[in-house]
Amino acid sequence: MNKYESVVIINPNVEETALKALIERFETLINTDGKVEKVNELGKKKLAYEVKKNKEGYYVVYDFEANPQLIAELERNYRITDDIIKFIVVKK
Repeated sequence: MNKYESVVIINPNVEETALKALIERFETLINTDGKVEKVNELGKKKLAYEVKKNKEGYYVVYDFEANPQLIAELERNYRITDDIIKFIVVKK
């Protein structure tokens, strides 16, 4: 298993309960074929440029270990989730 870091920017207009559910959903997805070491919620921050008509976003950073096959599934889920405005997954 490799170590990865994933930064996700969530739409700032999402309600608090939906935000927590979204964070938990991706944490559960990672734990299916890996292990989440740390979830760091950085909160709302101003974006450097406008993304999907948003000037700010809610940042969440996942540090985890996973098999490489999980990364494709994780990125697919990020893409089909409407509330995710930007994401990146980096191998440490």
